Amino acid sequence: MTLSRRRLLAAAIAAGAAGPLTAAGPASAAPGRARLTLPAPTGPYRVGTVSLHLIDTSRPDRVAGPGHYHELMASVWYPATPDARRYPAAVWLQDAPMRRLLANSGLPVDVAAAPLTAGRDGAPALRALGRRPVIVFSHGSNGHRSETTIIVQELASRGYVVVTVDTTYDAFTEFPGGRLSVPDDDLSTTPWDHTEDIPFVLDRIEDVAAGRNPDAEHRWLPAGLAEILDMRRIGMFGYSKGGTATALVMIGDQRIRAGLSLDGPMQCQPPITVDIDRPFMMMTADFTRAGNPSAADFWTHLHGWRRDLQIDGGTEISYSDAVWLLPQTARLTGMSDKDLAKWIGTFSPSLAVKIQQTYSLAFFDLHLRHRRQPLLEGSSPPFSGVHFIP
Repeated sequence: MTLSRRRLLAAAIAAGAAGPLTAAGPASAAPGRARLTLPAPTGPYRVGTVSLHLIDTSRPDRVAGPGHYHELMASVWYPATPDARRYPAAVWLQDAPMRRLLANSGLPVDVAAAPLTAGRDGAPALRALGRRPVIVFSHGSNGHRSETTIIVQELASRGYVVVTVDTTYDAFTEFPGGRLSVPDDDLSTTPWDHTEDIPFVLDRIEDVAAGRNPDAEHRWLPAGLAEILDMRRIGMFGYSKGGTATALVMIGDQRIRAGLSLDGPMQCQPPITVDIDRPFMMMTADFTRAGNPSAADFWTHLHGWRRDLQIDGGTEISYSDAVWLLPQTARLTGMSDKDLAKWIGTFSPSLAVKIQQTYSLAFFDLHLRHRRQPLLEGSSPPFSGVHFIP
């Protein structure tokens, strides 16, 4: 997501600060602040999650100077044991970075509280499933690793392990101990910066699979997590800038067997000129091939299985959690349908959620589990306003 759109999105969310918040949230929500909600995943498994603080000692920190190394936060989402409900629900975005997201845009900070997710913090992994495919996620510009949690928890509930990554200086994130890091407008962060993070994170997940703990503070890891990681079946998806990064990572790291871009503009310098022979699917709304030369050119470099799924009347937001969260804010604050449509388009939020859940699962089921997916074969998708572009 571009910086301007990120600020506009923040403005849409913060519109709630001008009016009363009438919906009551859980007891954990701050007084006077409604708790937003996310749709529940539809898979058969409980979901666990754990965060990792990782330091890449091969890369100097771009801001802190000599003697300081690049660090980032990541989260692992995975199928958990049935008793996972005994563990606390993970929050979509911690309160401090949520407030900074709004404050950095010059907006009131006391908006509705971030939703709770289906992920249970530190719940034991479901060993009985055996080793599970691993999918890594890269976020959009000035974003955060939780911005596609609807997809992430859906995949985890269906038996995948999903690793979400914050690219430092392009993300609102909180490190252990409460230290915040926010996007640095004076520091150019490109899809190539996102791309550098992913192989390093995959190396650290391989450490977990081998029984090692890569967390910088060596915080406790969930029981059984090492035993469910299948590092031979790895996929990747990304949102907006992260979609472009997904293509770049696939070019440089053969471990990625399949890539999914959620409205990635495919714009970078130097541009993408290398062909990709592994499966890749583009899901577009704003950055269509018809309206975006970079996306059109990228399509010509896909020489393996490929699909281009386009939704009519949607926006880039249609592929993120914001498509579900913004209408809740609109109801709380009395935002008009016209103003809401400026952010999410005319495409139904509930339908957008179904598309997020259904097509991402189908794509990875086909290419990481080798399960036939008629949904991806037909020229006429079953959802209104959705088209495969040849």
